[in-house]
Amino acid sequence: MWEDGIDKADEKWDAYDREIRSAVDEYDRHLSRTPGYIPLDWRIVKAMVWVETGAKVAEWRVRPMQIGNDGDPGMMALLGDREGGELIVPPSLRASLSANTVQTVPAHNIRAGIGYMLMRMANFAFANVLDPDARVYEVTVQAGDSIEKIAGMQRSTPEVMKKLNPSIHMLKPGQVLKYQKASVLKVIVGWKPVTPSGIATYYNAGGDSMYSQKLNHALGSMRKRTERTCK
Repeated sequence: MWEDGIDKADEKWDAYDREIRSAVDEYDRHLSRTPGYIPLDWRIVKAMVWVETGAKVAEWRVRPMQIGNDGDPGMMALLGDREGGELIVPPSLRASLSANTVQTVPAHNIRAGIGYMLMRMANFAFANVLDPDARVYEVTVQAGDSIEKIAGMQRSTPEVMKKLNPSIHMLKPGQVLKYQKASVLKVIVGWKPVTPSGIATYYNAGGDSMYSQKLNHALGSMRKRTERTCK
């Protein structure tokens, strides 16, 4: 019955196409410089919306991607600062997304759903990141100093300082060390493949054992509709 409903989808099921394309463009522009990012196929997001709700149910008009439902941890994970959402969501969008808008505004629900999916597909790590001020400074070692102590006082990191001073193995008062201002920050280092099986594993996380098959069926149904239209 579910497959039959997808296969008989009419033009009402295309109501969010423009919104999805716009949202995907926003994320693509924001994430384009992260390592290994491949522009997102908006049709896979459309398939997700079809699987999550569909034009025949009431939720379609409010929360088409179902993020923000009671008991769903995705929204708060995305809007918080502990799981990488601050790196995924474009700053201009992050300023307007809130629990209230995600739960009541379809355009925001779609954007939050895309953001949470991308957050789950991203690979994060902590790395030494230079400040915009990339100048090289010098500091004189004092009695009792260590690389860690100096790095903390000068707003650098031990790793950056060791890289700039490779021959220094034991500090002595009076030595002059180089440093750059830097921080240890969470960064995106790569991406898992954004495929139906990947989305089912990391986004749906076992909530629906048929999620991957449903996404594939929805995508196939879309292709058939396109072919019919072209003919």
